[in-house]
Amino acid sequence: MGWITEDLIRRNAEHNDCVIFSLEELSLHQQEIERLEHIDKWCRDLKILYLQNNLIGKIENVSKLKKLEYLNLALNNIEKIENLEGCEELAKLDLTVNFIGELSSIKTLKHNIHLKELFLMGNPCATFNHYREFVVATLPQLKWLDGKEIEPSERIKALQDYSVIEPQIREQEKDHCLKRSKLKEEAQRKHQEEDKNEDERSNPGSDGHWYTDINATLSSLESKDHLQAPDMQEYNTKKLDESEDDLEFWNKPCLFTPESRLETLRHMEKQRKNQEKLSEKKKVKPPRILITGNGNALNVNEPKIDFSLNDNEKQIILDLAVYRYMDTSLIDVDVQPTYVRVMIKGKPFQLVLPAEVRPDSSSAKRSQTTGHLVICMPKVGEVITGGQQAFKSMKTTSDKSREQTNARSKHMEKLEVDPSKHSFPDVTNIVQEKKHTPRRRSEPKVIPSEEDPTFEDNPDVPPLI
Repeated sequence: MGWITEDLIRRNAEHNDCVIFSLEELSLHQQEIERLEHIDKWCRDLKILYLQNNLIGKIENVSKLKKLEYLNLALNNIEKIENLEGCEELAKLDLTVNFIGELSSIKTLKHNIHLKELFLMGNPCATFNHYREFVVATLPQLKWLDGKEIEPSERIKALQDYSVIEPQIREQEKDHCLKRSKLKEEAQRKHQEEDKNEDERSNPGSDGHWYTDINATLSSLESKDHLQAPDMQEYNTKKLDESEDDLEFWNKPCLFTPESRLETLRHMEKQRKNQEKLSEKKKVKPPRILITGNGNALNVNEPKIDFSLNDNEKQIILDLAVYRYMDTSLIDVDVQPTYVRVMIKGKPFQLVLPAEVRPDSSSAKRSQTTGHLVICMPKVGEVITGGQQAFKSMKTTSDKSREQTNARSKHMEKLEVDPSKHSFPDVTNIVQEKKHTPRRRSEPKVIPSEEDPTFEDNPDVPPLI
Protein backbone atom coordinates (compact mmCIF):
# COMPACT_ATOMS: atom_id res chain seq x y z
CA MET A 1 0.00 0.00 0.00
CA GLY A 2 1.22 3.50 -0.84
CA TRP A 3 1.34 6.55 1.35
CA ILE A 4 1.92 10.21 0.48
CA THR A 5 5.39 11.06 1.76
CA GLU A 6 7.70 14.00 1.30
CA ASP A 7 10.13 11.85 -0.67
CA LEU A 8 7.34 10.76 -3.04
CA ILE A 9 6.33 14.36 -3.71
CA ARG A 10 9.94 15.45 -4.28
CA ARG A 11 10.50 12.62 -6.76
CA ASN A 12 7.47 13.85 -8.71
CA ALA A 13 8.58 17.50 -8.54
CA GLU A 14 11.60 17.28 -10.84
CA HIS A 15 10.12 19.93 -13.13
CA ASN A 16 10.31 22.35 -10.15
CA ASP A 17 13.90 21.41 -9.12
CA CYS A 18 12.41 19.13 -6.42
CA VAL A 19 11.13 22.17 -4.50
CA ILE A 20 7.71 21.29 -3.07
CA PHE A 21 6.49 24.46 -1.31
CA SER A 22 6.15 26.37 -4.59
CA LEU A 23 4.70 23.50 -6.65
CA GLU A 24 1.81 24.41 -8.94
CA GLU A 25 1.28 20.99 -10.58
CA LEU A 26 1.63 17.55 -8.99
CA SER A 27 0.99 14.09 -10.43
CA LEU A 28 0.57 11.15 -8.01
CA HIS A 29 -1.36 8.72 -10.18
CA GLN A 30 -0.98 4.92 -9.95
CA GLN A 31 0.78 5.01 -6.57
CA GLU A 32 -1.71 2.76 -4.69
CA ILE A 33 -2.45 5.65 -2.29
CA GLU A 34 -5.19 4.88 0.24
CA ARG A 35 -5.43 8.19 2.07
CA LEU A 36 -5.19 11.82 0.96
CA GLU A 37 -2.95 13.67 3.42
CA HIS A 38 -0.08 16.18 3.90
CA ILE A 39 -0.60 17.86 0.52
CA ASP A 40 -2.51 20.82 1.99
CA LYS A 41 0.45 21.53 4.36
CA TRP A 42 3.39 21.04 1.99
CA CYS A 43 2.03 22.29 -1.37
CA ARG A 44 -0.37 25.17 -0.74
CA ASP A 45 0.25 26.81 -4.13
CA LEU A 46 -1.05 23.83 -6.12
CA LYS A 47 -3.23 24.60 -9.13
CA ILE A 48 -3.39 21.13 -10.74
CA LEU A 49 -3.48 17.86 -8.79
CA TYR A 50 -3.60 14.40 -10.44
CA LEU A 51 -4.60 11.53 -8.12
CA GLN A 52 -6.29 9.15 -10.55
CA ASN A 53 -6.03 5.35 -10.37
CA ASN A 54 -5.38 5.03 -6.63
CA LEU A 55 -7.31 3.59 -3.67
CA ILE A 56 -8.46 6.82 -2.02
CA GLY A 57 -11.74 6.21 -0.15
CA LYS A 58 -12.46 9.73 1.08
CA ILE A 59 -11.92 13.33 -0.08
CA GLU A 60 -10.07 15.04 2.77
CA ASN A 61 -7.18 17.39 3.63
CA VAL A 62 -7.59 19.55 0.52
CA SER A 63 -9.63 22.44 1.95
CA LYS A 64 -6.50 24.64 2.38
CA LEU A 65 -5.61 24.47 -1.32
CA LYS A 66 -7.13 27.86 -2.14
CA LYS A 67 -5.48 28.11 -5.58
CA LEU A 68 -6.49 24.63 -6.76
CA GLU A 69 -8.20 24.80 -10.18
CA TYR A 70 -8.24 21.16 -11.36
CA LEU A 71 -8.61 18.06 -9.21
CA ASN A 72 -8.54 14.60 -10.82
CA LEU A 73 -9.74 11.76 -8.55
CA ALA A 74 -10.86 9.31 -11.24
CA LEU A 75 -10.58 5.54 -10.65
CA ASN A 76 -10.62 5.65 -6.84
CA ASN A 77 -12.88 4.30 -4.06
CA ILE A 78 -14.76 7.54 -3.25
CA GLU A 79 -18.40 7.08 -2.21
CA LYS A 80 -19.32 10.65 -1.27
CA ILE A 81 -18.47 14.20 -2.43
CA GLU A 82 -17.29 16.24 0.57
CA ASN A 83 -14.66 18.62 2.03
CA LEU A 84 -14.22 20.69 -1.17
CA GLU A 85 -15.79 23.92 0.09
CA GLY A 86 -12.38 25.49 0.83
CA CYS A 87 -11.12 25.05 -2.76
CA GLU A 88 -12.33 28.50 -3.82
CA GLU A 89 -10.76 28.50 -7.31
CA LEU A 90 -11.85 24.94 -8.25
CA ALA A 91 -13.02 25.00 -11.88
CA LYS A 92 -12.81 21.33 -12.93
CA LEU A 93 -13.52 18.18 -10.88
CA ASP A 94 -13.08 14.67 -12.31
CA LEU A 95 -14.66 11.82 -10.31
CA THR A 96 -14.99 9.31 -13.16
CA VAL A 97 -15.39 5.60 -12.23
CA ASN A 98 -15.75 5.85 -8.46
CA PHE A 99 -18.45 4.49 -6.13
CA ILE A 100 -20.50 7.62 -5.50
CA GLY A 101 -24.05 6.57 -4.66
CA GLU A 102 -25.16 9.58 -2.60
CA LEU A 103 -26.04 11.92 -5.43
CA SER A 104 -27.41 14.50 -3.00
CA SER A 105 -23.80 15.06 -1.77
CA ILE A 106 -23.20 17.27 -4.83
CA LYS A 107 -25.00 20.05 -2.93
CA THR A 108 -21.70 20.69 -1.12
CA LEU A 109 -20.32 21.97 -4.46
CA LYS A 110 -22.69 24.96 -4.46
CA HIS A 111 -20.04 26.97 -2.61
CA ASN A 112 -17.52 26.38 -5.44
CA ILE A 113 -18.79 29.25 -7.57
CA HIS A 114 -16.02 28.85 -10.20
CA LEU A 115 -16.82 25.18 -10.89
CA LYS A 116 -17.50 24.82 -14.62
CA GLU A 117 -16.83 21.13 -15.41
CA LEU A 118 -17.88 18.01 -13.51
CA PHE A 119 -17.36 14.33 -14.43
CA LEU A 120 -19.47 11.67 -12.67
CA MET A 121 -19.73 8.99 -15.36
CA GLY A 122 -19.01 5.44 -14.27
CA ASN A 123 -20.46 5.98 -10.77
CA PRO A 124 -23.59 4.21 -9.41
CA CYS A 125 -25.37 7.57 -9.17
CA ALA A 126 -25.00 8.05 -12.93
CA THR A 127 -27.45 5.16 -13.43
CA PHE A 128 -30.19 6.85 -11.41
CA ASN A 129 -33.29 8.05 -13.21
CA HIS A 130 -33.19 11.83 -13.86
CA TYR A 131 -29.56 11.94 -12.70
CA ARG A 132 -28.52 14.63 -15.18
CA GLU A 133 -31.56 16.84 -14.52
CA PHE A 134 -30.92 16.71 -10.77
CA VAL A 135 -27.26 17.71 -11.13
CA VAL A 136 -28.03 20.52 -13.61
CA ALA A 137 -30.72 21.94 -11.33
CA THR A 138 -28.62 21.64 -8.15
CA LEU A 139 -25.45 23.31 -9.54
CA PRO A 140 -26.38 26.41 -11.55
CA GLN A 141 -22.71 27.42 -12.07
CA LEU A 142 -21.96 24.25 -14.13
CA LYS A 143 -21.29 24.62 -17.88
CA TRP A 144 -20.26 21.02 -18.72
CA LEU A 145 -21.42 17.71 -17.22
CA ASP A 146 -19.69 14.43 -18.22
CA GLY A 147 -18.10 16.17 -21.19
CA LYS A 148 -21.44 17.42 -22.54
CA GLU A 149 -22.35 21.10 -22.58
CA ILE A 150 -25.43 22.16 -20.60
CA GLU A 151 -27.91 24.07 -22.73
CA PRO A 152 -29.99 26.91 -21.22
CA SER A 153 -33.21 25.14 -22.19
CA GLU A 154 -32.03 21.99 -20.41
CA ARG A 155 -31.36 23.95 -17.24
CA ILE A 156 -34.80 25.66 -17.34
CA LYS A 157 -36.56 22.31 -17.73
CA ALA A 158 -34.49 20.73 -14.92
CA LEU A 159 -35.40 23.57 -12.55
CA GLN A 160 -39.07 23.18 -13.40
CA ASP A 161 -39.04 19.41 -12.67
CA TYR A 162 -36.75 19.60 -9.62
CA SER A 163 -39.52 19.21 -7.05
CA VAL A 164 -40.63 15.96 -8.72
CA ILE A 165 -37.11 14.61 -9.39
CA GLU A 166 -35.68 15.12 -5.87
CA PRO A 167 -37.89 12.55 -4.03
CA GLN A 168 -37.12 9.94 -6.70
CA ILE A 169 -33.39 10.51 -6.28
CA ARG A 170 -33.77 10.11 -2.50
CA GLU A 171 -35.47 6.74 -2.88
CA GLN A 172 -32.80 5.47 -5.26
CA GLU A 173 -30.12 6.59 -2.82
CA LYS A 174 -31.74 4.60 0.00
CA ASP A 175 -31.86 1.44 -2.13
CA HIS A 176 -28.20 1.91 -3.03
CA CYS A 177 -27.20 2.42 0.63
CA LEU A 178 -28.98 -0.83 1.64
CA LYS A 179 -27.16 -2.77 -1.08
CA ARG A 180 -23.86 -1.27 -0.05
CA SER A 181 -24.34 -2.18 3.61
CA LYS A 182 -25.07 -5.82 2.63
CA LEU A 183 -22.01 -5.94 0.38
CA LYS A 184 -19.83 -4.52 3.14
CA GLU A 185 -21.02 -7.12 5.64
CA GLU A 186 -20.44 -9.93 3.15
CA ALA A 187 -16.98 -8.64 2.28
CA GLN A 188 -16.08 -8.35 5.98
CA ARG A 189 -17.25 -11.89 6.67
CA LYS A 190 -15.31 -13.22 3.69
CA HIS A 191 -12.18 -11.41 4.81
CA GLN A 192 -12.45 -12.94 8.29
CA GLU A 193 -12.82 -16.42 6.79
CA GLU A 194 -9.72 -15.93 4.66
CA ASP A 195 -7.72 -14.79 7.67
CA LYS A 196 -8.90 -17.85 9.58
CA ASN A 197 -7.87 -20.18 6.74
CA GLU A 198 -4.43 -18.59 6.57
CA ASP A 199 -3.99 -19.09 10.31
CA GLU A 200 -4.92 -22.75 9.96
CA ARG A 201 -2.40 -23.18 7.16
CA SER A 202 0.34 -21.55 9.18
CA ASN A 203 -0.44 -23.71 12.28
CA PRO A 204 0.01 -27.48 11.74
CA GLY A 205 -2.44 -28.53 14.51
CA SER A 206 -6.09 -27.60 14.80
CA ASP A 207 -5.53 -26.33 18.34
CA GLY A 208 -2.39 -24.41 17.43
CA HIS A 209 0.09 -26.92 18.96
CA TRP A 210 2.93 -28.76 17.23
CA TYR A 211 2.94 -32.55 17.18
CA THR A 212 5.76 -34.87 16.19
CA ASP A 213 5.44 -38.21 14.47
CA ILE A 214 7.94 -40.71 15.95
CA ASN A 215 7.92 -42.90 12.85
CA ALA A 216 8.55 -39.91 10.67
CA THR A 217 11.46 -38.79 12.82
CA LEU A 218 12.99 -42.28 12.76
CA SER A 219 12.70 -42.49 9.00
CA SER A 220 14.21 -39.04 8.70
CA LEU A 221 17.14 -40.09 10.85
CA GLU A 222 17.67 -43.15 8.67
CA SER A 223 17.74 -41.02 5.55
CA LYS A 224 20.08 -38.44 7.03
CA ASP A 225 22.44 -38.61 4.09
CA HIS A 226 19.70 -37.51 1.74
CA LEU A 227 18.62 -34.42 3.66
CA GLN A 228 21.04 -32.12 1.87
CA ALA A 229 19.42 -32.69 -1.53
CA PRO A 230 16.40 -30.39 -2.22
CA ASP A 231 12.96 -31.97 -2.39
CA MET A 232 12.03 -30.92 -5.91
CA GLN A 233 8.74 -32.81 -5.93
CA GLU A 234 7.44 -30.89 -2.93
CA TYR A 235 8.59 -27.61 -4.47
CA ASN A 236 6.81 -28.37 -7.75
CA THR A 237 3.57 -29.34 -6.00
CA LYS A 238 3.67 -26.13 -3.99
CA LYS A 239 4.20 -24.11 -7.13
CA LEU A 240 1.29 -25.86 -8.86
CA ASP A 241 -0.98 -25.14 -5.88
CA GLU A 242 -0.07 -21.46 -6.01
CA SER A 243 -0.77 -21.26 -9.74
CA GLU A 244 -4.12 -23.02 -9.26
CA ASP A 245 -5.07 -20.59 -6.48
CA ASP A 246 -4.11 -17.68 -8.72
CA LEU A 247 -6.26 -18.96 -11.60
CA GLU A 248 -9.15 -19.60 -9.24
CA PHE A 249 -8.91 -16.04 -7.90
CA TRP A 250 -8.94 -14.39 -11.34
CA ASN A 251 -11.70 -16.64 -12.73
CA LYS A 252 -13.99 -16.13 -9.73
CA PRO A 253 -16.82 -13.66 -10.53
CA CYS A 254 -17.17 -10.69 -8.18
CA LEU A 255 -18.91 -7.32 -8.04
CA PHE A 256 -17.05 -4.08 -8.74
CA THR A 257 -16.84 -2.60 -5.23
CA PRO A 258 -14.19 -0.81 -3.15
CA GLU A 259 -13.68 -4.04 -1.22
CA SER A 260 -13.07 -6.06 -4.39
CA ARG A 261 -10.50 -3.51 -5.55
CA LEU A 262 -8.69 -3.75 -2.22
CA GLU A 263 -8.84 -7.54 -2.37
CA THR A 264 -7.37 -7.54 -5.87
CA LEU A 265 -4.57 -5.25 -4.77
CA ARG A 266 -3.75 -7.45 -1.77
CA HIS A 267 -3.68 -10.54 -3.99
CA MET A 268 -1.35 -8.84 -6.48
CA GLU A 269 0.91 -7.69 -3.66
CA LYS A 270 1.03 -11.22 -2.28
CA GLN A 271 1.95 -12.62 -5.70
CA ARG A 272 4.64 -9.99 -6.07
CA LYS A 273 6.19 -10.91 -2.73
CA ASN A 274 6.18 -14.62 -3.65
CA GLN A 275 7.90 -13.86 -6.94
CA GLU A 276 10.51 -11.75 -5.15
CA LYS A 277 11.22 -14.63 -2.76
CA LEU A 278 11.56 -17.06 -5.66
CA SER A 279 13.87 -14.69 -7.51
CA GLU A 280 16.02 -14.28 -4.39
CA LYS A 281 16.29 -18.05 -4.08
CA LYS A 282 17.26 -18.34 -7.72
CA LYS A 283 19.89 -15.63 -7.38
CA VAL A 284 21.72 -17.51 -4.61
CA LYS A 285 24.14 -19.69 -6.60
CA PRO A 286 26.13 -22.53 -5.04
CA PRO A 287 29.87 -21.82 -4.74
CA ARG A 288 31.77 -22.86 -7.84
CA ILE A 289 34.16 -25.80 -7.40
CA LEU A 290 37.68 -24.79 -8.44
CA ILE A 291 39.62 -27.70 -6.94
CA THR A 292 38.24 -31.23 -6.59
CA GLY A 293 38.44 -33.32 -3.46
CA ASN A 294 41.47 -35.14 -4.89
CA GLY A 295 43.35 -31.85 -5.18
CA ASN A 296 43.08 -31.56 -8.96
CA ALA A 297 42.51 -28.06 -10.33
CA LEU A 298 39.71 -27.51 -12.88
CA ASN A 299 39.55 -25.25 -15.91
CA VAL A 300 37.05 -22.46 -15.21
CA ASN A 301 36.15 -19.38 -17.26
CA GLU A 302 33.26 -17.75 -15.39
CA PRO A 303 33.91 -14.18 -16.70
CA LYS A 304 33.73 -15.64 -20.25
CA ILE A 305 36.73 -13.76 -21.62
CA ASP A 306 38.98 -14.73 -24.53
CA PHE A 307 42.53 -15.92 -23.80
CA SER A 308 45.57 -17.37 -25.52
CA LEU A 309 48.31 -19.63 -24.10
CA ASN A 310 51.82 -19.61 -25.56
CA ASP A 311 54.05 -22.49 -24.40
CA ASN A 312 57.73 -22.23 -25.37
CA GLU A 313 60.89 -23.89 -24.03
CA LYS A 314 61.61 -21.35 -21.29
CA GLN A 315 58.26 -19.99 -20.14
CA ILE A 316 54.49 -20.10 -20.49
CA ILE A 317 52.74 -16.84 -21.49
CA LEU A 318 49.02 -16.37 -20.79
CA ASP A 319 47.26 -13.48 -22.54
CA LEU A 320 43.85 -12.59 -21.09
CA ALA A 321 41.58 -10.22 -23.06
CA VAL A 322 40.48 -8.26 -19.97
CA TYR A 323 37.98 -5.48 -20.55
CA ARG A 324 39.79 -2.39 -21.70
CA TYR A 325 38.34 0.17 -19.28
CA MET A 326 38.20 -2.08 -16.20
CA ASP A 327 40.07 -0.84 -13.14
CA THR A 328 43.15 -2.93 -12.34
CA SER A 329 42.14 -3.03 -8.66
CA LEU A 330 39.31 -5.40 -9.67
CA ILE A 331 41.81 -8.02 -10.91
CA ASP A 332 43.61 -10.48 -8.62
CA VAL A 333 46.25 -12.89 -9.99
CA ASP A 334 47.37 -16.07 -8.19
CA VAL A 335 50.05 -18.22 -9.87
CA GLN A 336 50.58 -21.74 -8.54
CA PRO A 337 53.09 -24.36 -9.78
CA THR A 338 50.45 -26.32 -11.72
CA TYR A 339 47.70 -23.76 -12.41
CA VAL A 340 46.98 -20.04 -12.57
CA ARG A 341 43.89 -18.30 -11.16
CA VAL A 342 42.69 -14.78 -12.03
CA MET A 343 39.75 -13.19 -10.20
CA ILE A 344 38.00 -10.62 -12.42
CA LYS A 345 35.34 -8.66 -10.51
CA GLY A 346 34.93 -11.62 -8.18
CA LYS A 347 34.52 -14.15 -11.01
CA PRO A 348 37.23 -16.82 -11.23
CA PHE A 349 39.27 -17.68 -14.31
CA GLN A 350 41.37 -20.77 -13.70
CA LEU A 351 43.60 -22.65 -16.13
CA VAL A 352 45.63 -25.81 -15.61
CA LEU A 353 49.18 -25.32 -16.97
CA PRO A 354 50.83 -27.86 -19.30
CA ALA A 355 54.11 -27.73 -17.33
CA GLU A 356 55.30 -26.82 -13.85
CA VAL A 357 56.23 -23.16 -13.38
CA ARG A 358 57.96 -21.02 -10.76
CA PRO A 359 55.43 -18.73 -9.06
CA ASP A 360 58.09 -16.57 -7.38
CA SER A 361 59.64 -15.66 -10.75
CA SER A 362 56.36 -15.05 -12.57
CA SER A 363 55.19 -11.58 -13.58
CA ALA A 364 51.88 -10.00 -14.61
CA LYS A 365 51.60 -6.89 -16.75
CA ARG A 366 48.70 -5.05 -18.30
CA SER A 367 48.66 -3.30 -21.65
CA GLN A 368 47.81 0.41 -21.53
CA THR A 369 46.35 0.36 -25.06
CA THR A 370 44.30 -2.85 -25.20
CA GLY A 371 43.87 -3.56 -21.49
CA HIS A 372 44.99 -7.17 -21.93
CA LEU A 373 46.62 -8.94 -18.98
CA VAL A 374 49.84 -10.80 -19.85
CA ILE A 375 51.18 -13.31 -17.31
CA CYS A 376 54.70 -14.67 -17.89
CA MET A 377 55.52 -17.87 -15.96
CA PRO A 378 59.04 -19.35 -16.32
CA LYS A 379 59.23 -23.12 -16.30
CA VAL A 380 60.96 -25.25 -13.68
CA GLY A 381 64.18 -26.92 -14.94
CA GLU A 382 63.76 -30.20 -13.08
CA VAL A 383 60.46 -31.85 -12.25
CA ILE A 384 59.98 -31.63 -8.50
CA THR A 385 58.25 -34.56 -6.80
CA GLY A 386 57.44 -34.89 -3.13
CA GLY A 387 59.27 -36.91 -0.42
CA GLN A 388 62.86 -38.02 0.37
CA GLN A 389 63.12 -40.05 -2.81
CA ALA A 390 62.98 -36.87 -4.79
CA PHE A 391 65.90 -35.45 -2.79
CA LYS A 392 67.98 -38.59 -3.44
CA SER A 393 67.21 -38.51 -7.14
CA MET A 394 68.26 -34.89 -7.32
CA LYS A 395 71.48 -35.79 -5.51
CA THR A 396 72.33 -38.62 -7.88
CA THR A 397 71.71 -36.53 -10.95
CA SER A 398 74.00 -33.77 -9.64
CA ASP A 399 76.77 -36.30 -8.80
CA LYS A 400 76.55 -37.85 -12.25
CA SER A 401 76.87 -34.47 -13.91
CA ARG A 402 79.98 -33.66 -11.84
CA GLU A 403 81.63 -37.01 -12.74
CA GLN A 404 80.99 -36.44 -16.40
CA THR A 405 82.61 -32.99 -16.28
CA ASN A 406 85.69 -34.37 -14.47
CA ALA A 407 86.10 -37.20 -17.02
CA ARG A 408 85.92 -34.75 -19.85
CA SER A 409 88.58 -32.52 -18.26
CA LYS A 410 90.95 -35.53 -17.87
CA HIS A 411 90.63 -36.74 -21.46
CA MET A 412 90.83 -33.28 -22.95
CA GLU A 413 93.02 -33.25 -26.09
CA LYS A 414 94.70 -30.10 -27.31
CA LEU A 415 94.60 -29.34 -31.00
CA GLU A 416 98.03 -28.95 -32.72
CA VAL A 417 98.46 -27.05 -35.96
CA ASP A 418 101.09 -28.18 -38.52
CA PRO A 419 102.59 -25.06 -40.12
CA SER A 420 103.64 -27.04 -43.19
CA LYS A 421 100.07 -27.97 -43.96
CA HIS A 422 98.58 -24.61 -43.21
CA SER A 423 100.17 -21.36 -44.39
CA PHE A 424 99.21 -18.16 -42.65
CA PRO A 425 99.61 -14.73 -44.22
CA ASP A 426 102.15 -12.33 -42.75
CA VAL A 427 100.08 -9.81 -40.89
CA THR A 428 102.93 -7.33 -40.68
CA ASN A 429 103.13 -6.97 -44.44
CA ILE A 430 99.47 -6.48 -45.08
CA VAL A 431 99.88 -2.70 -45.12
CA GLN A 432 103.05 -1.57 -46.89
CA GLU A 433 104.75 1.60 -45.73
CA LYS A 434 105.38 4.25 -48.37
CA LYS A 435 108.98 5.42 -48.68
CA HIS A 436 109.45 9.09 -47.96
CA THR A 437 110.88 10.90 -50.99
CA PRO A 438 112.16 14.45 -50.46
CA ARG A 439 110.50 17.14 -52.47
CA ARG A 440 112.55 18.84 -55.15
CA ARG A 441 112.63 22.59 -55.15
CA SER A 442 111.30 24.09 -58.36
CA GLU A 443 114.00 26.06 -60.15
CA PRO A 444 113.02 29.54 -61.28
CA LYS A 445 112.47 29.95 -64.95
CA VAL A 446 115.09 32.09 -66.70
CA ILE A 447 113.59 34.66 -68.99
CA PRO A 448 116.10 35.62 -71.75
CA SER A 449 116.85 39.27 -72.11
CA GLU A 450 118.00 41.31 -75.07
CA GLU A 451 121.50 41.55 -73.62
CA ASP A 452 121.86 37.79 -73.75
CA PRO A 453 124.12 36.75 -76.72
CA THR A 454 121.89 33.80 -77.51
CA PHE A 455 118.85 35.99 -77.83
CA GLU A 456 117.18 36.10 -81.25
CA ASP A 457 114.55 38.61 -82.10
CA ASN A 458 111.89 37.02 -84.29
CA PRO A 459 109.51 39.56 -85.83
CA ASP A 460 106.77 36.94 -86.33
CA VAL A 461 106.50 36.38 -82.57
CA PRO A 462 104.32 39.04 -80.85
CA PRO A 463 105.95 40.94 -78.06
CA LEU A 464 105.50 39.77 -74.44
CA ILE A 465 103.45 42.14 -72.34
